[in-house]
Amino acid sequence: MNILIVGSGFSGSILARKIVEDFDCNVTLIEKRANVGGNMADFYDENGILIQKYGPHFINTNNYWIIDYLKKFSPLIPYDCSLLTFIDGKYMQLPFNFTTLKQLVGYENSEILLKDFRDEFKGKDRVTMFELLSSTNERISSFASLLYEKAFKTYTSKQWGIPIENIDKSVINRVQFCIGYDNRYLNKDFQYLPEFGFSKLFENMLNDKRIILKLNEDANKHISFENSVIKYDNHVVDLLIYTGAIDELFSYKFGVLPYRTLIFKYEYFNEDKHLPCEIISYPQAKGYTRSTEYKQFNFHCSNHEKTVVVTEYPDAYVPNSIDKNIPCYPIINEENTRLYNKYLDYSKKYPNLFLCGRLAEYKYYNMDLVIESTFKKYEEIKLILRNLK
Repeated sequence: MNILIVGSGFSGSILARKIVEDFDCNVTLIEKRANVGGNMADFYDENGILIQKYGPHFINTNNYWIIDYLKKFSPLIPYDCSLLTFIDGKYMQLPFNFTTLKQLVGYENSEILLKDFRDEFKGKDRVTMFELLSSTNERISSFASLLYEKAFKTYTSKQWGIPIENIDKSVINRVQFCIGYDNRYLNKDFQYLPEFGFSKLFENMLNDKRIILKLNEDANKHISFENSVIKYDNHVVDLLIYTGAIDELFSYKFGVLPYRTLIFKYEYFNEDKHLPCEIISYPQAKGYTRSTEYKQFNFHCSNHEKTVVVTEYPDAYVPNSIDKNIPCYPIINEENTRLYNKYLDYSKKYPNLFLCGRLAEYKYYNMDLVIESTFKKYEEIKLILRNLK
């Protein structure tokens, strides 16, 4: 069997491991970059600080089976991430919660509003921005408008590079308001970090002699489509699992799908700690969205004399450019979804092609949803593999 997987993020790596274990066959895994793990990759800098190369990532899920599976490849450390946001010159709580409410309106003005929140959203842990804005309680809707203008609207427009009204609500609803004082950024039951970083986890997952790993190779330069046949360097491919950008796979046949990328600025400081917490968001700052001090969630860094803060500047993804060529976030709205569906419909001409992951499926997946989706997709892939055997 000639089985080819493009991309070594969670989708590609999990599927490679599952296939070789269940079918005892070889799989070729092609990765465009010099490292495995896709946008989850990390590295140790010259000061021994483990830095996540493409922005901070944490494992968050309500399904312990995901944790159980990942523990096969790395020790995992429980870690509940709590952030701050910088609004009107002050650090405030993120996720937005009752502490944020008191910080924004003043503790002396918060008593009635807190009671209103408890009455209206009784039994709910978190609510969306749109639920707050559409409240018939004028005090709640007035506070929602304040929060929307100072944080949601400014941060979201900067993050996505388009007016907030042109962004799908599902994207905006990812950041929710906590009805209470829970200061965990996400209210997921199981929150972890790999003890030695994500790259080590992926390296261990792909450490099987039946997985033939090819780094620094652009698969799209070798893939060709002839009628209903997929070829790689003119050799017929029995199964292609593709986790990259779908428009690139088909040579932008219907046009370029828009993504956002991130540019990272590194600042080193001669001190043990620089920021008040590990991640700060900046909804009102010009050009940048958040800063991360990775040392604050390193488990083995003993360097107390140096730290680094990495600040993110969102920008438009430009294929084949020097510094904007990593697609990070699909820009989901009606227009872009229509364009994606053209590619999706076209891909169905090839029954042995499986699209997996954030880029190939053009979905703003969290890590846990990527893993869940990958395991579901594997059930379909197994049917193809059984026929091939």
